[in-house]
Amino acid sequence: MQNKVTEERLETYFRLTEEAYKKAVESKEKVKLDKAREKILDMAKRYIDDAHYFKKKGDIVTAISALSYAHGLLDAGALLGIFDAHDSNLFIVD
Repeated sequence: MQNKVTEERLETYFRLTEEAYKKAVESKEKVKLDKAREKILDMAKRYIDDAHYFKKKGDIVTAISALSYAHGLLDAGALLGIFDAHDSNLFIVD
């Protein structure tokens, strides 16, 4: 059971996130927003479901990480205007 954050686990999260950020910055492609809403909602729901799974296993670190990822996806969608989400308690917009 991985119910704690280790240096190794933290470094893994840093590496993945920083690599993804670098790739996004370097990307020159235009974003196609058709179907983006459905994709973001689907991915967020999957991460929420994963969080429930990890919580049941007792792995609360991975559960909260999955929830953070899901919420980040939803925030990004709200910032892009994909969702009409004007609630500063739930989103970073407003």
